Amino acid sequence: MKFDIILAGVGGQGVLSLSAIIASSAMREGLAVKQSEVHGMSQRGGAVLAHLRLADGPIASDLIPRGSAAMILGMEPLESLRYLEYLDRAGAVVSATTPMANIADYPPLDQVLAAIRSLPRAYLVEAEALARQAGSARASNMVMVGAASPLLPVALSTLEHFVETAFAAKGAKVVETNLRALHAGRAAAAVIP
Repeated sequence: MKFDIILAGVGGQGVLSLSAIIASSAMREGLAVKQSEVHGMSQRGGAVLAHLRLADGPIASDLIPRGSAAMILGMEPLESLRYLEYLDRAGAVVSATTPMANIADYPPLDQVLAAIRSLPRAYLVEAEALARQAGSARASNMVMVGAASPLLPVALSTLEHFVETAFAAKGAKVVETNLRALHAGRAAAAVIP
């Protein structure tokens, strides 16, 4: 089994946290994990890309070959489209719908979302709205972990454990907010086969 994920977003959206929770969960369940360094601007507003590779055997490289990713997990819709060349023909795109129009010529949002919807396995998630309902717009990345969870080769309980671990130092309220966000994303993904 191998499961390659392209994680895409914009600096400040929590792509690193999202990746760390999935990677830690996979390792806890005995999977091999390799992750590339996050490429792009680490400052708010710049494009961010990470490769996350999960497998039940050795992984030769931390970079995902074009055309072989099982999933593009995008925190931003245009960034989700940017890396389609990495997606396997049977792969899924799980993308947040809220744009971060960080470029002057950002295309109309309806066109971006229509392009995602036209893909064979595309799932759009109102991550920011769900995160606000959970208690904090900053928890959008945990909504997206939840939305991706039905496709990930790890148990929801393991993801929950690492959400708790990741936010424990920030207090019980932050942990609960992020767990609610994770579950809201999971519920939103109920349509994912």
